[in-house]
Amino acid sequence: MADQNFVDYVRICGRSGKGGSGSAHFERSRLTPKGGPDGGDGGRGGHIILRGNEQMWTLLHLKYRKHVIAKPGNNGGENHKTGASGEDIILDVPLGTVAKDAETGEIMFEILEHDEKRILVPGGRGGLGNAHFKSPTNQSPRYAQPGEPGREEWKILELKVLADVGLVGFPNAGKSTLLSVITAAKPKIGAYPFTTLVPNLGLVPYRDHKSFVIADIPGIIEKAHEGKGLGHRFLRHIERNATLLFMIPCDTESIQKEYDILWNELKEFNEELLDKPHVLAITKSDLLDEELKELLEPEIPAGVPYTFISSVAQQGLMELKDMLWTELNKDA
Repeated sequence: MADQNFVDYVRICGRSGKGGSGSAHFERSRLTPKGGPDGGDGGRGGHIILRGNEQMWTLLHLKYRKHVIAKPGNNGGENHKTGASGEDIILDVPLGTVAKDAETGEIMFEILEHDEKRILVPGGRGGLGNAHFKSPTNQSPRYAQPGEPGREEWKILELKVLADVGLVGFPNAGKSTLLSVITAAKPKIGAYPFTTLVPNLGLVPYRDHKSFVIADIPGIIEKAHEGKGLGHRFLRHIERNATLLFMIPCDTESIQKEYDILWNELKEFNEELLDKPHVLAITKSDLLDEELKELLEPEIPAGVPYTFISSVAQQGLMELKDMLWTELNKDA
């Protein structure tokens, strides 16, 4: 997925439809020249609706659509006829899309299932016709209710990538290289920090024709939870991953220290992330022999499943897949 095609944040103005007015009509015919009130209700104004679409991965199609306007409802008619509702505007969005109120920042809802529909901006209700206002003391009400006005509201849509496994690590930890080796994805790879600026997804083939989805999340830096760099944009994508794969290169100054920094960034951003299953991959391990691996083991965090891998030399990748599959299916 090209960087410029991946959009995970949009701000749009939704204007729902006005409700139709009720009718103040009286029955008139050759047989009943002076009939009672028979005005129908107005139709509801059009909603603006979000619909989940599992075939979509980005909010790009909404990036330049700043104003979304739904149709008004029709007025009520004679003979108790209700006006037609205004046409709804349905916006397809990827699974993992979060809708927020732009003014308060309050989360309204999340779209997590295919074809799931949620109303982003409700249309105005239709007004009641004069037939509703007939009473023993007022047999001929000559008024009806006007339709409720539509709403004009700014909304924020944020995408949190849905994947089975999310890769967590500093820039240049080898996340994109691993993704390119074990999946058909073609992420941008370079020997400089922040090569990856958007999440990349790939399907990992596994034994017996099984598979799982892995997401290369852009590299985390220290104090990312405070918004440093592109911290909040990066970290929110990790919230929707079932299992986290920490990736730390073997030539780092201290595996334990780097792990602790990554762990702390997740904790400060959202403590619930710490409840997710997680494993550790020591990358670039083609630089190590068995003796050096033994020397590094005391630095590896206690109680964390780990393995040594090299994406370039394709070492330890099957063991890594086995470990991830085990974590993904622990509670199955």
